[in-house]
Amino acid sequence: RRRRRIKLNPHTPRRYEDPSGYFTTPRIDPPAAPGNSSSGHGLLNPLFPVTNGSYWAYAVMLLALVLFAAGIVGNLALMCIVWHNFYLKSAWNCILAGLAFWDFLVLFFCLPVVVFHELTLKRLLGDLSCRLVPYLEVTSLGVATFSLCALSIDRFHAATGPGPLQTPKVEPCQSILSKLSVIWVGSLVLAAPELLLWQLLQETVDVCVREPSAELPDSIYSLVLTYHEARMWWFFGCYICLPLLFTLACDLVTRQVLSQRVPQKPGGEKVTSRCSSSSSSSSATKKKQHVREQRLRSTVMALTILYIACNLPESICNITLAYVSDHVSAQLPALVLPALGLIGQFLLFVRCSATPVLLLFLCRSLGQCCPLVMDLILFL
Repeated sequence: RRRRRIKLNPHTPRRYEDPSGYFTTPRIDPPAAPGNSSSGHGLLNPLFPVTNGSYWAYAVMLLALVLFAAGIVGNLALMCIVWHNFYLKSAWNCILAGLAFWDFLVLFFCLPVVVFHELTLKRLLGDLSCRLVPYLEVTSLGVATFSLCALSIDRFHAATGPGPLQTPKVEPCQSILSKLSVIWVGSLVLAAPELLLWQLLQETVDVCVREPSAELPDSIYSLVLTYHEARMWWFFGCYICLPLLFTLACDLVTRQVLSQRVPQKPGGEKVTSRCSSSSSSSSATKKKQHVREQRLRSTVMALTILYIACNLPESICNITLAYVSDHVSAQLPALVLPALGLIGQFLLFVRCSATPVLLLFLCRSLGQCCPLVMDLILFL
């Protein structure tokens, strides 16, 4: 696909054409629904009078309420469980709590802004939300990616240690903060260009577009433009391929190490009566350790599958639309690209809501504390 080269000229405004966005609604003016149009600066009312578009608005609101309620309660429960239980303050559980914190931020701030814009075609908080929503969403992707890698490394170290299999133990606060800071700071830095990439255009409707501001200095503008050119493949490589391949590689190596450490009894070996009780107790302990280790590795793989399933369709869709011909893209209906952008965002919200529910079901130590914490949350 041919791309126009942009020459930096201080006397002419700098613009860049972008057919679609990754996380926000593409720059396409949707047609106004009959009977729901507003004049001046009023807001659209998609719920009245009842038309075909009203059913779509009710469906979006219902789905948003379900995701918001499940995600807020689940992430709060997960954070409270780790925070109020001293024996659960390990690096493993704190990484999961940090992941729940960022999922909570995405659901609490980004979901209402996206739904309000979808229903009223107006942007809450104006240009601030237009820049902050993509920044929080990309930061959440980075936190999830690096958290999956850190959890895989944690299980690999536990399997390859010199002693027996180790369960997540209580660690000093400095050790936990150092690991969390690497994940959080790295994610915040990698998502920083998003703050300079988005702009709010207020025409007939409020639309967020990926277009660097002409007021940026030339050096910063060139860096942001380079990030804009490589953004699609950067997302696919860093936020899709990296966690998938890294988690699979660590899981395969860990399985190989554990298969070599499983004790194998010779066929003709006979155990004396004096050593029978001690050997049976040690074998039972090792069996419990292997079952616990298998459950922890299954948790990491389940989180990876959920993460890839919710983010891969959006990435493939953007890559396909970027390399499709202009003639084919012009023949698409006007509402296709906005609908794809909204589906991509709701897949992100589904992941943020489903992750704590999945963890509470798979992690026995977290699930056992869930009823008490749920009562506390409902009481507050």
